[in-house]
Amino acid sequence: MNAKTYTARESEIERAWFVVDATGQTLGRLATQVARVLSGKHKPTYTAHLDTGDHVIILNAGKIAVSSDKLTSKSYARHSGHPQGFKEESLGKLLERRPEEVVRRAIKGMLPHNRLGAQQLRKLKIYAGNDHPHQAQQPEPLA
Repeated sequence: MNAKTYTARESEIERAWFVVDATGQTLGRLATQVARVLSGKHKPTYTAHLDTGDHVIILNAGKIAVSSDKLTSKSYARHSGHPQGFKEESLGKLLERRPEEVVRRAIKGMLPHNRLGAQQLRKLKIYAGNDHPHQAQQPEPLA
């Protein structure tokens, strides 16, 4: 029996490119699937303290599906730090204005909240339409 734990090295990490069509997919289910690939948990070489994940391209972010009445009830809030600097926006309005941001925020919440999570989030590319400039990377469809 081998009692040694495998740890991936930075030089051993191989990154693939995946493309996902978000048309008609539920926001949360898509986000969990993509966050898993970005963090590298789908690979046998997963190492918790290293970024072993792959690149993901999400297309048609504007055509994402949301369950129940979340378009009006779910809200995104931010504060500028100034007096009366509180801004709040519903999911429906943000989806109209910037659909990429809705998907990015959902995935960001499922990644680690530290420098590793920021590094993993940089491998995510989101587009509201059907076109993307990453043809040279030959992305494969995500299963």
